[in-house]
Amino acid sequence: MSKSWRRPKLKIARTKSEWFWDIIGSLFYVGSIIFLVIVWGILPEKVPGHYDASGKVDRWGPKWELLIIPGVGAILALLMQLLEKFPHIYNYPERMNESNAKQFYLHSRKLLNQLKNICLIFFALVLLESVIIALKWGNGFGKWFLPIVIIGIGTPIVLGIFRQRKIR
Repeated sequence: MSKSWRRPKLKIARTKSEWFWDIIGSLFYVGSIIFLVIVWGILPEKVPGHYDASGKVDRWGPKWELLIIPGVGAILALLMQLLEKFPHIYNYPERMNESNAKQFYLHSRKLLNQLKNICLIFFALVLLESVIIALKWGNGFGKWFLPIVIIGIGTPIVLGIFRQRKIR
């Protein structure tokens, strides 16, 4: 990239896919909080506080710790939402120039949007799993949860790398 070229700050309209992902992520996130509020009164004093790699509870804690899950989700979502507004500050390959900057910005912003919402979905599922286990309604997701999280976050990243390589 030429040192004389500065990255433009472009206004790029949000795409339908970004709106879709935001709606899905928000529904899962808000739904999990509503579910927690509904069951709060019947939760036992001790709830799952941590899981090992195989999905088994390895620490129990007070039920107020469940509030940490949506709290961390909210902070993460807000930070990622803020970053979505500034795609010109991301790291890009040297082949980025004035003619393809819009493509790079849009691609990177969409990837960040997907990751933000996938994280919100996973936070919602962890909260749901913790409540289900605490109330003895089931055993949770078990050993499949961690691989699903890794695949769920890794797939958009890998696909994003391949898509970005096609930008010329």
